[in-house]
Amino acid sequence: MTSKRDYYEVLSVSREANGDEIRKAYRQNALKFHPDRNPGDKAAEEKFKEATEAFSVLSDDNKRSMYDRFGHAGLSGSGGVDFSNVGIGDILSQFQDLFSDFFGGFGGFGGSSRSGRPERGQHVQVDVMLTLEDVMTGIKREVDVTGAAPCDACGGSGAAAGTTPQRCSACGGSGQTASQRGFIVFASTCSQCRGTGKSIGTPCQSCKGHGQVERRRKVIVNVPAGVDNGIQLRLSGQGMPGHPGAPAGDLYVQIHVKEDPRYEREGSDLIVHEAVSFLTAALGGKFDVRLPDNSVATVHLDSGTQPGSLVTLRGRGLPRLDRSGMRGDLHVVVNVVVPKKLSRKAKKLLEEFEQECSGNA
Repeated sequence: MTSKRDYYEVLSVSREANGDEIRKAYRQNALKFHPDRNPGDKAAEEKFKEATEAFSVLSDDNKRSMYDRFGHAGLSGSGGVDFSNVGIGDILSQFQDLFSDFFGGFGGFGGSSRSGRPERGQHVQVDVMLTLEDVMTGIKREVDVTGAAPCDACGGSGAAAGTTPQRCSACGGSGQTASQRGFIVFASTCSQCRGTGKSIGTPCQSCKGHGQVERRRKVIVNVPAGVDNGIQLRLSGQGMPGHPGAPAGDLYVQIHVKEDPRYEREGSDLIVHEAVSFLTAALGGKFDVRLPDNSVATVHLDSGTQPGSLVTLRGRGLPRLDRSGMRGDLHVVVNVVVPKKLSRKAKKLLEEFEQECSGNA
């Protein structure tokens, strides 16, 4: 039997994390590993179970206190639940209200929630790859949004035209059936109606009774300048349409930034290495540095600049996402180029130069 991972490690939070931080961390894990977004992926399903089990303990003050004092052993007999051998349907049912708050109905089929209200549209996540030039200027990017949307033919009911869904006889319209394992009672998704609480005598031919069909559309995303790798943008109402009377889902845009071989990035600052001649470093001078957006920054060197010196140009880095109109800095590392081959005349001049410098030391 494999040992369980530490619950704080599972959610990537510190042991001092508050309830909001734990909830946020669980939301990120649930979004990533939710079964609707990873169909047939057993590894993702196990991670989803693991994260849900961790959240069920750390979000409960009593369970968390016992866990902090005694670890996993402290949860036996205290209401702690081991989700490793529990079906995914049971977990989704137990935490359905929480998932509804997080996702607004991420995936799934059916026309209304358990409260009877029309179900909002499905949230969708897309990935966008950017270059450093895109980050510096900001960009508009067209993305494909694919997900489940209400069937037009049946209005999302799943029933053929002229018919209406009836209440499921197996669950009484609740969408759930109860089962007991020891002292714990689990609410499971009704196998007959698949959790919809409805029985459809004549399914709609367009959606095969699901009430939803897959749709694809294009959305223009305005990516602001200054975004960093890993940032997620939320576009409210740009996900999939909801059922009549319900809002559309949201679109989550996950940002990925390609590494640039020329520049290093530290937040909104840029670091670049520039080669200068021995003469320029000794006498001073200036040279241009081309930025990712093809603009030019001029660097001025003082006489006697040493190899590895750092010259900082304020406000010539990347735009700051958190402060409109402000930019980070450009740090230029000076690399002095020493000639590998010298003519006799050049060697003689350098020897005279060395003697001159020694005499003035």
